[in-house]
Formats: sequence, structure tokens, C-alpha cells
Amino acid sequence: MTQPATIRRAPGGPLLATALDLADRAIPVLPLRVGKVPFGNCPACRDNACGGRPNMKTPGPCKCPRPCHGWAAATTDPVVITGPAWAPAWKQAAAVAYHPGGIGLTVVDLDNADAITWASQSLPATRTVPTTRGEHWIYRGAMPSANAVRDGVDIKSTMVYARWLGPGTGTMATLPDVVRALIVKKPSPVRPVTVSVPSGGGECRHRTPAFLERGIAMAEQRITQAPGAVHATVYGTFLAVLSAHGRCGCLTDAHAARLFAAAQVKGESARHCSDAWANARTALGM
Repeated sequence: MTQPATIRRAPGGPLLATALDLADRAIPVLPLRVGKVPFGNCPACRDNACGGRPNMKTPGPCKCPRPCHGWAAATTDPVVITGPAWAPAWKQAAAVAYHPGGIGLTVVDLDNADAITWASQSLPATRTVPTTRGEHWIYRGAMPSANAVRDGVDIKSTMVYARWLGPGTGTMATLPDVVRALIVKKPSPVRPVTVSVPSGGGECRHRTPAFLERGIAMAEQRITQAPGAVHATVYGTFLAVLSAHGRCGCLTDAHAARLFAAAQVKGESARHCSDAWANARTALGM
């Protein structure tokens, strides 16, 4: 839809003109001040009175009653962009930012030459944009954002903003699995676990080795597919595994490590895993 001429002629300089052009292309934008920091655009947040960091879990910053800064403020509405709340910001703005995840994009932010070399060797070619220190590699597809996924590499997609540095060059590729995998939490080293064997021999009651393997695989699946209540699910799963397999000596450190790894992928720490395992053993009198 063509915007009114009064909006197009609104004062604010080339950055405001850039923001309006991007908004016309359905790219949600916001102004940034020096240091790539967002403005607070309401009295409660102005001059960084609120601390300047938006709540990253819900679309509303600090205690402000409405999204006025940070990624949640990014908008395509020209009335907001040129309105009185944002007018002081455009007079001081140093850059325009946009919300990549809001338009289904992911920016792989490469901050140094080594990171660029890694990307060139490891990632499919896509649209690239030069930055002050490196490059932005832009892919089609959104994902959770994360900083420092490896040395000099940040992922900017949902719930973050990225500086607009121009359209870039090259054909935009689909977000590859290798980029998505960068944010998967690698399991921490698992503390060795000793499984007690009852005195008197502890004869194995498992019919075949496959019985134990199937039990461990089902336990891993129960943890990884838990929709919530991860702490309780992990403890309950450990309890069930130890109850079924923990008294005959067939359960090894390798089996426990698989369960710990599944729990850590869901966000449990190594300490929580060890505590849950110990508590389960105590509950069973081991």
C-alpha cells in the first residue's frame, strides 16, 4: 500500500528514510543509538531509565507497559516509525536495525577473519553483507538466537535485532541443518556412576542384552520428548531405569552417560543429573 506523502517527507534524515523503505518491504525496523543499543521510546524507558534491556521471553521490555525498545519494538507501521514517540530517537540515531526472525530470516554474524574462513569451509553459500569486523551470512528460515556458538560466531534470528547494513550480495539459501545444530547444547562430561550389585551374586534376570538396550532407548526417548516438567521427568526416568536394571550389574557407566546426555540436551545441568541419579538410588535403597 502506498504511504501518504506526509509520512514520506517526515523529518529525520537518511536513516529514517531507510527505515521507511524497509518497512514498505515488510521488514520490521527500529532505530539504534551509538554502540548499537536500542532507544527507550517512552517516558518510563527514555535515557535508559529502565536499564535498556527488553524482556527476551515476552514481547515487552523491562516494566514498560508496551514494547518500546529492543527487538520487540521493531515495526513496519509508518505511523509508529514517524510518530512522536520515535521522533527524538531518529534525531540521535546512529543506525537502523531490523528483526530477522520477524521476516523468517537467520543472520550468521561472523566477527573475524577466522570465523569467515570457517563459514566458507563449513556453510553453504548464501547472501552476504560486509560488517565493520566481518560479515553477515543471511539464510532463509528462522531459528532461536544464540551468542558465541563458536569463536566469533553469533546467531541472530528470533527475539533479537541486527543492524541493517544493506541488501548484500548473492542468492539467499535455505537455512541449513549445520547452522541449526550450532545452538544444540552439547552434553557436559558425565560423572562416573557406580551401580551397586547385591551381595550373593546378583543374577541377571534380563532375558537378552536387547532387553536392557530397549529399556535404555525408551528412557532416552521419554526424556527427549518431555514437553515440560523436565526435572520430574528426568528423576522419574532414572528411578524407573534403576528399579528395572540397577541391581544385577548389567547397567554400566555408558548406559548412565546416555541418560545424562539426553537430560542435558533438555537443559539439565550435569549436577542436576548426578543429584537425580543419586536420589533415585537412595529411594531404591541402593
